[in-house]
Amino acid sequence: MEPEQVAALAWPGQQVEIEPLGGGITNHNYKVQVADETFVLRIAGADTELLGIDRQAEHDAALVGASIDVGPEVVEFVSGCLVTRFVEGSPVPLEEMRRPEELREVAALLRRIHDGPAIPGRFDSFRVVEDYRRTAEEHGVEIPPEYEAAKASADRIEEALGSRPPEPCHNDLLNANFIRSPEGIKIVDWEYAGMGDRFFDLANFAVNHELGADEEEELLEAYFGEVADEHREHQRAMRFMSDFREAMWGVVQQGISNLDVDFVDYAQKHFARLDLS
Repeated sequence: MEPEQVAALAWPGQQVEIEPLGGGITNHNYKVQVADETFVLRIAGADTELLGIDRQAEHDAALVGASIDVGPEVVEFVSGCLVTRFVEGSPVPLEEMRRPEELREVAALLRRIHDGPAIPGRFDSFRVVEDYRRTAEEHGVEIPPEYEAAKASADRIEEALGSRPPEPCHNDLLNANFIRSPEGIKIVDWEYAGMGDRFFDLANFAVNHELGADEEEELLEAYFGEVADEHREHQRAMRFMSDFREAMWGVVQQGISNLDVDFVDYAQKHFARLDLS
């Protein structure tokens, strides 16, 4: 749907001003001004269900994020399109995210998510990479040769970790999904949220923010209070799964995306970062 069509459903009979927002790859985001209020309208891109995204589950997860004061207020859910309150603020640069005070703030936010209410859906990184392979093959994409060795490592990791109860997780902690507001950092974009492994969130944040060893230790210490070897081992394992999942996300996009993005290069960069030892 076009943003004007969704706006007409969300704010019938009202004057709206619509402005595109940058930053999205799989979705289209718009800033909408209605009288003296400002919102974000999120319209899903084509075929995003093939990336494992359930828009109803995203809406429900966003409601949970708002309820624990981590995400923005959810205003409407119209024809599969999410409307949230616009967060007045600014991006948090990578170098700032690596500072001890920001790492402590992020650790507290993630803890609030992980210890918070259950959210719909399941995010199991070990199954996600398998699903992405099937979807890519169904859309005519040749699976990169790196997949088999990566999958063998993932199988070893899964066996070593064993079965663990799933917990609420965000699962997409890109730098672009953090906004510094007057009330503190907020986390947006809950489309991959689901019950999963809290270490995937911690590792995904560390990978996406290029944390060094000392910074990652600070993150874990802020999160757990005291870091045990088992925390470090689990974190290292999920760093692997974070990059493996991202690589396979890029592989799927090669078969379904119409965007002018080099998803072959995108996938290869993430495969190249995998530590197969």
